[in-house]
Amino acid sequence: MSNGAKVAVAGVVAGVALWALLGFWWALLVVIGVPVAGYLLLDPSQRRRLRRINRKEIGR
Repeated sequence: MSNGAKVAVAGVVAGVALWALLGFWWALLVVIGVPVAGYLLLDPSQRRRLRRINRKEIGR
């Protein structure tokens, strides 16, 4: 299983667990908010590198 698939499965499991414990809107806020907050914490050079890597993978 690829790393992307592992991350996707972990996200789904976390979302379902949070949904069961907190309710739909709080679970959605956590599942969307944590990656966004992580991206915003990167400095500009790290963001550029991340965008460049993602573009290369899309072009495969």
